[in-house]
Amino acid sequence: MRNAVARIAAHVGASKQWIGPDLRLIVLPEYALTGFPLGEPVPVWREKAALDPGGPEYEAMAAIAQEQDVYLAGNAYECDEHFPELYFQTSFVLSPAGDVVLRCRRLYSMYSPTPYDVWDRYLDVYGADGLLPVARTPIGNLAAISSEEILYPELARSLALRGAEVLCHPTSESSSPLLTPKAIARRARAVENLSYVVSANTGGLTGTGIPADSTSGGSELIDFEGRVLAQAGAGESLVASAELDLGALRRYRGRPGMGNLLSRAKPALWAVEYGRHEGERPNELEGKVPDRAWFKERQMETITRLRDAGVIA
Repeated sequence: MRNAVARIAAHVGASKQWIGPDLRLIVLPEYALTGFPLGEPVPVWREKAALDPGGPEYEAMAAIAQEQDVYLAGNAYECDEHFPELYFQTSFVLSPAGDVVLRCRRLYSMYSPTPYDVWDRYLDVYGADGLLPVARTPIGNLAAISSEEILYPELARSLALRGAEVLCHPTSESSSPLLTPKAIARRARAVENLSYVVSANTGGLTGTGIPADSTSGGSELIDFEGRVLAQAGAGESLVASAELDLGALRRYRGRPGMGNLLSRAKPALWAVEYGRHEGERPNELEGKVPDRAWFKERQMETITRLRDAGVIA
């Protein structure tokens, strides 16, 4: 991780020199510090890869934000003193002063614990604002969505209703010259919520059996009308950079018309409808530490409930 931080520091510094002194926000890709678990049990990965929220890795990353005078967004696995048996995948934003101004735990994950799995206890500790945080900063209202969470429209809409203007999207995903599901979702989330999406994909994989360029390239910035402002090709790159015009976004959000989808949302309607259905259940990890097989078993149980309810034929 020390080596990874050193590489990030060098890349951020060079990017600032290349792009210019008005560079204010940098989003790093998912897994930049650790890679991802390759079948390790939860206790093993927690010990091996999960950061202390106040630990030296964050101090080193904060030093980069301070030295380069940028907001630095990233993603890491994190332990939590309130849930010592688990870890959470966490998106964060560090300010130019070196402070953590956003800490957002991933809510949708196939093989990692999430706050939803210990729902009641998590809300008791952090409250709803800690679950869906938005950082109000001089460069706009920032929120974070991890990787495949971009596929879930209710998450982005909830953040937009809390004021989010820029969705930072650390990801590590299959790249393609064709539009992938996540690429389509980024455009949809931007349009639906009149938000910018800043998506950083990994520039390649090392140390695994997966072909290195499977998740290489496609980092992009999407504006609030779904237009691609910039997009990177394969490999490590600073090409995905563009100006985010918050004045234009705020004017659009304040203008009546069919295109102002955020103002036309009907949260109360969907609260009633969502309340009628049951998918994954909350609190399913209370009192247990899961192995990898548990996550698949949980999904099969959910599929069975959906089938019994007539959702799945």
